[in-house]
Amino acid sequence: MKNDVKTVDFSAMSREEIEAYAMRLSLEKEKLAYELAWYQEQFRLSRANRFGASSEQTPLEQISLFNEAETESYGKILPEPDLTQVKPRKKQKGHKEKLTKDLPKETIEYRLTEEQMSCPVCESPLHEMKKEIRKELKVIPAQVMVTEHVQYVYACRNCQDTGIDKTPIIYAPMPKPALENSLASPSMLAYVMSRKYADAMPLYRQEQQFQKSGLNLSRQTLANWMVKASEKHLSLLYDLMHKELVKKDVLHADETVLEVLREPRREAGTNSYMWLYRTSGGSVPIVLYEYTQGRSGDYAKAFLKGFRGYLQTDGYAGYHKLSESPNGEPPGVIQVGCFAHARRKYVDAKKAISTKETLTSANIDKGLSYCNRLFLIESKCKEMSPKERYDYRKKEATPVVDEYFAWVKSMEDKVLPKSKLGDAIIYSVRQEKYLRNYLLDGRLEISNNRAERSIKPFVIGRNYVFHKFMCSA
Repeated sequence: MKNDVKTVDFSAMSREEIEAYAMRLSLEKEKLAYELAWYQEQFRLSRANRFGASSEQTPLEQISLFNEAETESYGKILPEPDLTQVKPRKKQKGHKEKLTKDLPKETIEYRLTEEQMSCPVCESPLHEMKKEIRKELKVIPAQVMVTEHVQYVYACRNCQDTGIDKTPIIYAPMPKPALENSLASPSMLAYVMSRKYADAMPLYRQEQQFQKSGLNLSRQTLANWMVKASEKHLSLLYDLMHKELVKKDVLHADETVLEVLREPRREAGTNSYMWLYRTSGGSVPIVLYEYTQGRSGDYAKAFLKGFRGYLQTDGYAGYHKLSESPNGEPPGVIQVGCFAHARRKYVDAKKAISTKETLTSANIDKGLSYCNRLFLIESKCKEMSPKERYDYRKKEATPVVDEYFAWVKSMEDKVLPKSKLGDAIIYSVRQEKYLRNYLLDGRLEISNNRAERSIKPFVIGRNYVFHKFMCSA
């Protein structure tokens, strides 16, 4: 292999040229060191995400590093008992009865025949002494059957015989089909839809399961059922829920990428997006999805036209368009940030650092500690009324929030911007305005986890299959 090492003749260079060359090498070395550190962080984070625990819960010993009071509020850490002190776990009495009390019951009795009702010793008649009962859970697999609707048609024979021009023809009342000229019944549509959207079961796997039952339903047919049923029946409900959604005072929003292979005038593999909008508290939540070909905040602004109130999101800047106020007027939408995202960045930074970076680890733990304190405060006021929660946060959370943002601002110039810790610090600094807003109203939440939980079923389903056409998305 040819050695392409470049040599430099310093004898032909002046002192100033040598110093400039040395300075350039020093800068290049420093740049390469930063890049190497960044790649090492990415490698450690990738390895931790792949093989490590997925929980973001912070161990109590890390919480106690900066805050003894928070440790006490969690409870004292007791020493692990010896094996000799561990007692066998007792089964809960009445657990089976509680588990099965609301299920349909089928009773099968096992008795002796008349020939067996004599004593094997003295041949005297036997009598029933007691019953022993064993309970089992029985699963009845889904069955597909054909329901044949026969509609009788009636006519008046007297009118026919007397020569009346228009003989009445009467049809017996019959329910209309869910879809015209289709085998799909309401129960079949509901079954396929719930498995696809609630259970994240792709249509190609449902096609395979129907084939096992002897029914050759293609995924194209199932997809057409989904589209036509949505357009005919669910679109009316969707529009009604949309009107009710924008009347609320507090909403959550989130978005996720979606890949559609065949879209008009778009290359295969171009990213599309699924947006989620939902209400906050309330007995009957409203959760709506919207498909778009881009991620511009204009899509969210158009969907939430007429909405006035608080909108809780992640740190995506596209949502800022909703809180823009022309002519200096007060904004109709106040955006609220997500402290769970801010905390997650410290968790990722913790996974990415090496064991030798003790100072960086201490700063990450300090950032995590602030976030944990705020979430602990939230857990204590969870059951309070909005007014009580607002007053409690003002007393307990506001000082912690002020202290946290004073700390991140002091750290902004002390961390590498491209490092994971730098990313966590800069995120909080830039999102301060929105992260603080959850303190404005007791109905608001500290995080946007409510929206993330709602979009999670769609994300799980997306992991199994891409979408071939836009209508199937």
